Amino acid sequence: MAKLTVGDLVKMKEGALQLEVLTPQVDLSKPIEEETISSPGLVLAGYTERFAAGRLQVLGETEISYLGSLSADALHRALTGFLALEFPAIIVTKSLDVPPLLITLATEAGVPVLRTKLKTGAFYRRIQPYLEEYFAPTLTLHGSLADVYGVGLLFLGRSGIGKSECVLDLVERGHRLVADDVVRITRRGNDILIGRGHELQRHHMEIRGVGIIDIPTLFGIRAIRQQKRIEVVVQLEDWNDAAYYDRTGLETNEMEILGVKVPRVTIPLNPGKNITVIAEVVAMNQLLKYAGVHTALIFNRHLRDAMHAARDSLEEDYE
Repeated sequence: MAKLTVGDLVKMKEGALQLEVLTPQVDLSKPIEEETISSPGLVLAGYTERFAAGRLQVLGETEISYLGSLSADALHRALTGFLALEFPAIIVTKSLDVPPLLITLATEAGVPVLRTKLKTGAFYRRIQPYLEEYFAPTLTLHGSLADVYGVGLLFLGRSGIGKSECVLDLVERGHRLVADDVVRITRRGNDILIGRGHELQRHHMEIRGVGIIDIPTLFGIRAIRQQKRIEVVVQLEDWNDAAYYDRTGLETNEMEILGVKVPRVTIPLNPGKNITVIAEVVAMNQLLKYAGVHTALIFNRHLRDAMHAARDSLEEDYE
């Protein structure tokens, strides 16, 4: 992943963040190394031991008011100590007046100073999702992703096994395509995986024997989604008489993607199997689990209760 520089941020988010550059002489090629942004209140007061380098530093009304309360010598010491640290840029919020000494010292130190019209809280809310998405761990997998009854099903399997055909059938039945062939996966937070298609491919599919087809043109705009959370992996594989396949649903099978464990259902394929209906059942079964209904566990409990009742009945029969 290419480094995100201060110049990149200004170029891509200048309008949304309402940014202006107050130090035009300073190079904007400094890299932003973290998704977290900080307010350097304690640093300006002289405590620098816990300072995290590489973060954007935001000066809000509190910090600017504090700087305005200092004497000339104290202001010079505070700003000199602050600018000696390693960070990409300073951003002043709420169109606040910036002390001229800060502009002078920042220019000498080669630290860009930006200003936004947004209030501090609004600025954080706009920039944080962008930085989190940019720095999020990303992976590309060969597969197909569909939204089935609101559940994100990621279809995996060898090339030519029928992933695209299955998703095409799902689209024809009213479900939605997210990505085909190339699925770009991003981890959000600790346990959320978001999948989307490649920017150039968009919502096209390759069907062997037919060629490239345009899903929104054929089925309408409601047949696609731009992105979807991945909630179940559907592993398609050729039938193997020697392999063991779960028949009860009591066993927990998971696949780890970017450090996140996702439920995995393995579907062995043989002639005549209706994989589309099975995929719909997988999605509905996952919805039941979200609601606290685990069919296999309930069935197993009822079976065990019946067996215990039968055993007790036999123990009480003395004839």
